[in-house]
Amino acid sequence: MKEVVRIAVVTAACLLIATVFAEEKPGVLTGQEAFTDAAHESPGIRRHLTAADLPGPKPDQSVDNGPLLVPRPANAWPKAPAGFKVELYATGLDNPRAMRTAPNGDIFLAESESGKIRVFRGVTSEGKPQQVSVFAEGLHQPFGIAFYPSGANPQYVYIGDTDEIIRFPYKSGDLKATGPMQNLTELPGGGRLRGGGHWTRDLVFSKDGSKLFASVGSHSNVDDPDTHPEEFHRADVLEFTPQGKFVKVYASGIRNCVGEAINPITGELWCSTNERDALGNNLVPDYVTHIQEGGFYGWPWYYMGPHGGVQDPRHPGKHPELQSKVITPDVLVNPHFASLEMLFYEGSQFPAQYKGDAFAAEHGSWNRKERSGYEVIRIPMKNGHATGEYEDFLTGFTEGDGSVWGRPVGVTTGEDGSLFVSDDGTHSIWHVVYTGK
Repeated sequence: MKEVVRIAVVTAACLLIATVFAEEKPGVLTGQEAFTDAAHESPGIRRHLTAADLPGPKPDQSVDNGPLLVPRPANAWPKAPAGFKVELYATGLDNPRAMRTAPNGDIFLAESESGKIRVFRGVTSEGKPQQVSVFAEGLHQPFGIAFYPSGANPQYVYIGDTDEIIRFPYKSGDLKATGPMQNLTELPGGGRLRGGGHWTRDLVFSKDGSKLFASVGSHSNVDDPDTHPEEFHRADVLEFTPQGKFVKVYASGIRNCVGEAINPITGELWCSTNERDALGNNLVPDYVTHIQEGGFYGWPWYYMGPHGGVQDPRHPGKHPELQSKVITPDVLVNPHFASLEMLFYEGSQFPAQYKGDAFAAEHGSWNRKERSGYEVIRIPMKNGHATGEYEDFLTGFTEGDGSVWGRPVGVTTGEDGSLFVSDDGTHSIWHVVYTGK
């Protein structure tokens, strides 16, 4: 009888623990179920991928499966969670990439291929811009945009061209540059200086405005910087003064930190990162993470593992002294997602539970048998720290036959807190508004 009672008590305790865990992690896909493809992405699905879930290298799986871009089908539209409405804000753009919102609410967009910075002001009753203007042109693959100093009245707009940091004089409300471009400093790589490789250069100022962070992606997939001088100061986040003086390599081993953002609660720098290719369908995960000063994130010799860095098989035995220093990122997203611009949501237009969470644009895979990415994800945060999960937020940019009609790139919020998403597949900007309906 005592044994029966003991079993009943233990069973009840296990059920209680399971119930509590289920309440804490409702509907989160973990382990091997956390791996996905575009056909199974849907608003509201959460995934939690960890380094312990990763397979071993399988280079024989590597494929060149770039997207077949097609015109948006008549019945195709981005899918958002219940209660949200998606509108087509602007069309006919030329390679729309990164976006930033000025203190007065104007949205600045980098049209990278044409070398232009456009400004969009307001939203009409039809959901279109009230005004559109070219702020600057003749630039060299512009991407990152930052306003300095912070506050309601910045004096400059900083632009991350592919080979330098430039700035224009700016006062709140300017729709066109009112003064000449100022060249502050050269950046590694790009088209004119040891050209090739990742070309995007994002910019963000530290919370106190004393530091300017510039992200510079690698020249290659996995070349050894010891023997490839073109990788010097690449796969890094570089720190400059606001005047453009180089200070130091702030963090290294980050193959391609495309999107930068400052966590408004902790003040930490965050990066949305493209990891390496050609190691298999489910390796290596892209990631979104806070960046530690002086931190090393593994590229090219290692990638994240459950017990420090895992040696990349293409660099056997290299730099054993660095293996224990490899930092595991905060949020692993699926491999080959091509994670691009990110932001922290500080608005009030969305429900209160979104406040402080992050959003990131996933441009979509090419080195994977099954397509993945092609969406905007939400990254839940608690008191400024990631839970490790991510959630599908804006999906539907692919068709059942594997064709692709949209590729999210940039994310920013309007003055009211609604979300804008640039899409270089449809050459447009989407507007996501919470209606509660």
